[in-house]
Amino acid sequence: MDIVNERSVSEAIQYRRSVRVFKSEALDDDKVKECIHLATLAPTSSNMQLWEFYQITTPKVLEQITTASFNQNAAKTANQMVIVVARKDLWKKRVQSNIAFLKSQFGDKSAADYSKREKFALNYYQKIVPTLYFDFIGILGALKFLAFQIIGIFKPIYREARLSDMRIVAQKSAALAAQNFMISMAAINYDTCPMEGFDSLRIKKILNLPAAAEINMIIGCGRREESGVYGERFRVPFEEVFFKI
Repeated sequence: MDIVNERSVSEAIQYRRSVRVFKSEALDDDKVKECIHLATLAPTSSNMQLWEFYQITTPKVLEQITTASFNQNAAKTANQMVIVVARKDLWKKRVQSNIAFLKSQFGDKSAADYSKREKFALNYYQKIVPTLYFDFIGILGALKFLAFQIIGIFKPIYREARLSDMRIVAQKSAALAAQNFMISMAAINYDTCPMEGFDSLRIKKILNLPAAAEINMIIGCGRREESGVYGERFRVPFEEVFFKI
């Protein structure tokens, strides 16, 4: 879908605010879906794409999610919601998808004819990524973490290998995609509000998600009421957070 009269990236970033009260007017489902598609173009660790996106438009489901989100205004007045889900548990499937894609790009040839670079790329997904993601109730992750710390005494090495570390990796990628979505919405004059205040277990039941799935954030969507932005934007002085070395 081609969307015309979009704001520039910098304009969209400046326009985007967390809107707590939305107008009752409907959004174009296809435009929101296209913004979700743009979200999937966000950078993601090892191109694993361990995310899912749920566009909620059904009134009954919106009401259920609102209740599970403590009836906050950004949920209660949202015309739609988009729920970003981190799916670290899908790593094996994503590994195979990456391997299949790489082989399709290498052309019709035997493995013996792969270039050094092609062999490295396949080895990355066949050995390195599984080494990082495979775990058993956190035990293997702890052992890998300890081993990497020892190796790190002698040379630089990736150190975040615990179960909790890999969860963070998946959540970071999902958050990058969520930001892509919100900026894309702002570019077409649609408003959003990312919410972290919700009962994650109830949300997962509503969406029929497996236990291993994790809710990254719920994003209320609509068009802002004049009173929907609670005050002027506040940021700490740039000099407190910027460092040039």
